Amino acid sequence: MTESNTMGPLGPERAADIAGRITDEIGKALIGQREMLEQVVVALFAGGHVLLEGVPGLGKTLTVLALSRAFGGKFSRVQFTPDLMPSDLTGHVVYDMKSGEFHVRRGPAFANLLLADEINRAPAKTQAALLEVMQEKQISIEGTSHPLDPPFMVLATQNPIELEGTYPLPEAQLDRFLLKITIEYPTDDEEVRLVEAVTQGHIGDDLAVDRVDKIVDAATIVAIQRAVASLVVDRQIVNYAVRIVRATRSWPGIAIGAGPRGAIALIRASRSAALLAGRRFVLPDDVKRMAVPALRHRIALTPDLEIEGRKSDEILGLVLDDIEAPKSAA
Repeated sequence: MTESNTMGPLGPERAADIAGRITDEIGKALIGQREMLEQVVVALFAGGHVLLEGVPGLGKTLTVLALSRAFGGKFSRVQFTPDLMPSDLTGHVVYDMKSGEFHVRRGPAFANLLLADEINRAPAKTQAALLEVMQEKQISIEGTSHPLDPPFMVLATQNPIELEGTYPLPEAQLDRFLLKITIEYPTDDEEVRLVEAVTQGHIGDDLAVDRVDKIVDAATIVAIQRAVASLVVDRQIVNYAVRIVRATRSWPGIAIGAGPRGAIALIRASRSAALLAGRRFVLPDDVKRMAVPALRHRIALTPDLEIEGRKSDEILGLVLDDIEAPKSAA
């Protein structure tokens, strides 16, 4: 493997330590879901956005609130509803009658960490406005562009079981998310500990994030993102990721395969996962580990497989089993 010599003071050991401390801090508020937490941190350090999907009550909102406290950047939360307008998200110009001047009132999208709660409940026009901000990392108000302060990350949540009154994101817009992370039900032991923690000493449905301490500031996150971006990936690893993505375009049962952005996302996520594991190089196992969250929202199954109840994760697992990983890379 080729190592990067441009990490600077924030090398892989320190980045891995910071990632572990952030995950541990979030774990003070959220019981279980360790894999999900690690994937969120991977996306944060890769400079990408995340779509969190799971049934109500599994800790999607709690995860983002806890991350905002451990991160220490500016945090905004928007509850997406059918009447939410793009200007409610990005901001608008208001007229000040006292001064006789127009002023820009910035919306909640001007943040480092933006929680878009139940994104599939807002109409397509509002969804598109958010996705434009995600792509360009700037907001245009009345013809003037306003750059967002780095880092900028959107964590959008959606409920997969409620379809009435929702506006599902089309495939082209889903492609803007680096990872789609699914949240599963907790284990028996985790659920017992969860119920005990929530029902003892708490009034109502308060989200207990007060125990989460600040671990890093915005500047440190940006430094880690630069370290991730500078990590050199061997050509064989890139070829492996591309072969996985190209296989989805001709795999039986996949109606729509992942595009080139899928391979780009896979390499970006694999870089971050490698650095957070304390390494300066990417292994095939990093690609395998990040393939499902990086690609599950970039493919569509045929109607036959959907009727049979097959899932994208299962089919991607078959693809990964079929594509031979490189044995070594120089």
